[in-house]
Amino acid sequence: MRHFDLVIIGSGSGNSIPDERFDDWNVAIVDKGIGPDSAYGGTCLNVGCIPTKMFVHTADVAGAPVEGERLGVDLELQRVRWPDIRDRIFGRIDAISSGGRHYRMFDNENVTLFEGVARFTGQRELTVDTAHGPETITADRVVIAAGTRPLAPAVPGLDEIDYHTSDSVMRLAELPSSMIVMGTGFIGAELAHVFAALGVQVTMIGRSGRLLRGEDEAVSERITELAARQWDLRLNRKATSVERDADGVLLHLEGPEGAEVVAAEQLLIAVGRTPNSDLLDVQQAGVTTDPDGKVVVDAQQRTSADGVWALGDVSSAYELKHVANHEERVVQHNLLHPDDPVESDHRVVPHAVFTSPQIASVGLTEQQARDRGIEYVTATQDYGGIAYGWAMEDTTGFAKLLADPDTGQLLGAHIIGPQAPTVVQPLIQAMQFGLDARAMARGQYWIHPAMPELVENALLNLPLR
Repeated sequence: MRHFDLVIIGSGSGNSIPDERFDDWNVAIVDKGIGPDSAYGGTCLNVGCIPTKMFVHTADVAGAPVEGERLGVDLELQRVRWPDIRDRIFGRIDAISSGGRHYRMFDNENVTLFEGVARFTGQRELTVDTAHGPETITADRVVIAAGTRPLAPAVPGLDEIDYHTSDSVMRLAELPSSMIVMGTGFIGAELAHVFAALGVQVTMIGRSGRLLRGEDEAVSERITELAARQWDLRLNRKATSVERDADGVLLHLEGPEGAEVVAAEQLLIAVGRTPNSDLLDVQQAGVTTDPDGKVVVDAQQRTSADGVWALGDVSSAYELKHVANHEERVVQHNLLHPDDPVESDHRVVPHAVFTSPQIASVGLTEQQARDRGIEYVTATQDYGGIAYGWAMEDTTGFAKLLADPDTGQLLGAHIIGPQAPTVVQPLIQAMQFGLDARAMARGQYWIHPAMPELVENALLNLPLR
């Protein structure tokens, strides 16, 4: 039985913990891989934020003819070379993944890489099912950074057919003519945009009446309206069964008008993700989880078990790479400086959805402010009301702000429209560092006529006291 100073479970953000300051530590990294083959580097690198954004950018380019038409520019999309698109993206990503694995396996004398599913068999004791058989290891300290995996809904027949999740759909051998997307969250919205822009007939199925229900109501309503123009959008539906015939997938639904059947060549399940804590048997280590399976941590990222920390999607309510990276830095510091620990800062956590149009958000939504009894004022600025919005002929995008009516402190910001994740950044900065709306709007220059004027005008529209 081998003993280590530190064992890290997961090769995503957890992989960044051992730097040169750990050179005198005996470290083990356990990586189970993703899918049938090991994919070092975690969800974001291999099947998440990085490849999806590379596909999104390609989809945006493919959508140029539609955008050009209203500007008086006649363009034509001649064809989409799916194998070239796919191989360009994964040709880069697979090389990075392979390089990271090689570095940890062969170039770090103090790091041992175990490949296989790990499970706790005692306090800071793990058994790893490697290709060479089970191996038990122990450690003084353990970091759980094992991430999540796609969730499959309980639909009769689903276990009997081939279907795709975000872990597999981007590596399709051929671009299908049609696709059903089950799920109206950010994964479904982004991938529906990708495949629709590349010429696939997309049908999106949702159980509720809106897309992206976690966004501010105004944003959620607008993206639902716009999605219905782009895809065959079927909301308020319940999947009752699914089967596959010679032509593809048949999904049986119950909806407002009764039973219906949707047919497509491929089926993408995008209804959410579930923590990998159950695969690890974390309870055997004395690690507590919440009802959803998330590992419970305190502000220092410590679990309920002595000497065990957790970070990223397996424990965080924010399934976001930038949050996982922040938590990794906190854990790293606390491992190195146990007598001077720091805490994670989750006060201002932004996120973005790279669908069409793009969406970005930070802070409270209006419904959250109402539910919590927080006094606020709100203002909206349309893209079409600023000069750069005129240039783009944008008629649907807007920025919405919430602020304290007395202090002018920003409470929330929600943007839907071109480059929303970039445009929102100064608002994130203002919220993080306490810059009020009045000072932000008039205390600096705003380049005219640039897109950030959307933010400037929204700030000036706030009815502060």
